[in-house]
Amino acid sequence: MVLLVPACVAALFALLPLGYLAVRALERGPAFAWEVVADERTLDLLGRSLGLTAVVVAACVILGVSLAWLTVRTALPGARVWSVAATLPLAVPSYVAAFAWLSAEPDLAGFGGAALALTLVSFPYVLLPVAAALRGIDPAQEEAARSLGHGPLRTFLRVTLPQLRPAAGGGALLVALYVLSDFGAVSLMRYDTFTRAIHTSYRASFDRTPAAALSVVLVVMTVALVAAEARTRGRAGHARTGGGTARPAAPVPLGRWKPLALLWCGAVVAVAVAFPLGTLGYWLTVGSSATWDLGGLTETAWATLGVAAAGAALTTALALPVGVIAARHRGRGARLLEQAAYAGHALPGITVALSLVFFAVRYAYPLYQRLPLLVCAYAVLFLPVAVAATRAAVLQAPPVLEDVARSLGRRPWQVLREVTVPLAAPGVTAGAALTFVVCMKELPATLLLRPTGMDTLATRLWTETGAGSFAAAAPYAAALILLAAVPSYLLGRHRT
Repeated sequence: MVLLVPACVAALFALLPLGYLAVRALERGPAFAWEVVADERTLDLLGRSLGLTAVVVAACVILGVSLAWLTVRTALPGARVWSVAATLPLAVPSYVAAFAWLSAEPDLAGFGGAALALTLVSFPYVLLPVAAALRGIDPAQEEAARSLGHGPLRTFLRVTLPQLRPAAGGGALLVALYVLSDFGAVSLMRYDTFTRAIHTSYRASFDRTPAAALSVVLVVMTVALVAAEARTRGRAGHARTGGGTARPAAPVPLGRWKPLALLWCGAVVAVAVAFPLGTLGYWLTVGSSATWDLGGLTETAWATLGVAAAGAALTTALALPVGVIAARHRGRGARLLEQAAYAGHALPGITVALSLVFFAVRYAYPLYQRLPLLVCAYAVLFLPVAVAATRAAVLQAPPVLEDVARSLGRRPWQVLREVTVPLAAPGVTAGAALTFVVCMKELPATLLLRPTGMDTLATRLWTETGAGSFAAAAPYAAALILLAAVPSYLLGRHRT
């Protein structure tokens, strides 16, 4: 009970944007909202967004599955190095990748450029779960298939691939949600999708109803994707049922395909990692170092660190009661609280920002264009990240220790403070570090809610790139990647 009130506050906090959308979209009546939704322009945006999502998801599945197979199940030279290098694009924000490609080839703007940039930063979302699934598959099933006369390709298609479907489907869903909510890459590439149209509508008119109606369409698309993935996954499961434990699979020799496999891995790492870093290096050293504003860069970096730290602190504080309840209770109420906390995961940053602007203007005007409102937006957007980490950490803590503490007369809040939180602290800290990283990279909500006169590395990069000042943008992009790499490295050490 000691956690119920703060957990309910966190859940209501996360549901605030959905309430805003319902109120604002219907503010001028259902007929006007339907007129916006049924407009030819909306249908065009729907086709553009779905087309971009489909292309990026397909490319990410091809890249992720092929790289996972080569680095996990084959005798690829330097497989461990290739595996680490292929996950590095996660540290590169989509708008940094778009900036790198656009500065090298301005004609790339449009659908092709947006698809390329989003693919190269998103494919690790498929690679990581598929690689984990490959490590867990019992090789005895594949050996049995070969003993029945199936060749390597047929064994992969009929035995291995079906077992990878849940992991690949989950990764593809993450990629699809990322593409639908992306604002930075599509804006820099000047390709209109829902997020860019919502931002333009918000900036171009005092009437927020069209932006809210478009946001509702975007949320419906997101929910439909999540439901479709869950329906496709069904009850798929391929756990080992025999006696004993599964043994690691023997590496598959590549034979004459080895040069081609190395070329494939090298090409992907070159375009996804080496190219953006090399482009930043070029603009830093050759572009025009005279545009460097060291004082402005330092001030912006400190502002980024400060607002990201505040966002991570509030998000972790809200996630703690929800995560503990989700881990220790199995009832319907606990599930509802956890699902409510995940509401922000289905909303793009620009929609959350619009809802908080509406709330501040109507009910808390002193917060408008102030730092606390931006921190609240980070908490709504990234609450699922912290809740998932907290829940996993609490699940690993033996509940019997809490029972012992209660039997010794400790009150519930004392059990929480003296037993549960200390045991879960490493996992909760890792979740806070991950939240800190994603807060640093967040762009659309920061653009709308940042206090007047304040810039973060992300917003300054977006501003300079939008004006075509690639040399001026490069230091901010490099600083963002450098600062994000530190907690990412610490997270990697924590997991190993």
